[in-house]
Amino acid sequence: MKHTLSVLVEDEAGVLSRIAGLFARRGFNIESLAVGPAEEEGVSRITMVVPGDNRTIEQLTKQLYKLINILKVQDITNIPSVERELMLLKVKARPQNRSEILGILQVFRARVVDCAENFLILEVTGDPGKMAAIKQLLDTFGVIEIARTGKVSLVRTSKVNTELLRNKVIPDMQSYISIQ
Repeated sequence: MKHTLSVLVEDEAGVLSRIAGLFARRGFNIESLAVGPAEEEGVSRITMVVPGDNRTIEQLTKQLYKLINILKVQDITNIPSVERELMLLKVKARPQNRSEILGILQVFRARVVDCAENFLILEVTGDPGKMAAIKQLLDTFGVIEIARTGKVSLVRTSKVNTELLRNKVIPDMQSYISIQ
């Protein structure tokens, strides 16, 4: 299972290196990593996606707390949160299929950030599922390059789990449609 860890650290040189070293020594992979300033000056938030079972993540959390400059480690995998990624894609876009690509962008609320004779660079922001879906659709045109940020995530203060709502609303809507 993939776990999302939110780690608050003192903004000091070498913190990220120590964290990466800890994971490397234990033979664990970091699938996604995003680092940036947090709400408090001098503190950074690191969001990591790490594969492993609950016991493994618990051990990694304990090991992280042993490192200097670590302020807080939280496994937010099962906590209602808002998750986003940014993806840039360079796509082949010949004049005859450009309008079809632009139609796909509208559905995903993506935008064109650069335009050349036969290529477009597109910007997509959203959850990881949205990234996979738009990439799959654009593969038919020819994706030349991709650059993706790691996942960033914040715990929802409302505690509303939109994933549960989405799973509840869609099946109910399907049954409503079939009745009509």
